Amino acid sequence: MKPEQFDRLFHALADPYRRQMVERLARGPASVKELAGPIEIALPSAVKHLKVLEEGGIVLSEKTGRVRTYRMRPNALRSISQWVKQREAAMNKAFDRLVQAMQDFPEKDE
Repeated sequence: MKPEQFDRLFHALADPYRRQMVERLARGPASVKELAGPIEIALPSAVKHLKVLEEGGIVLSEKTGRVRTYRMRPNALRSISQWVKQREAAMNKAFDRLVQAMQDFPEKDE
């Protein structure tokens, strides 16, 4: 994933309203009204938040008549999981090197 795509993805998840929408959409598709109601925001504000989620690659939308329905993009969060795993692996290697260095060069009692 390109850095600018990661930036959009993390930006989209940075807002608590958008994270609540993602949590709701993880259970299944929902209309703008269904997403805005529980978090008590106006429909135009909800649409703006959903646009950010869509630009971040997290949700997809479909319009049928006058109703726009949103759903999670399949594997939308997989890239975050992979990114975290890569950081964890690098950190674990660094700790392993530190442990080895501590064993190779033990402290001397003075």
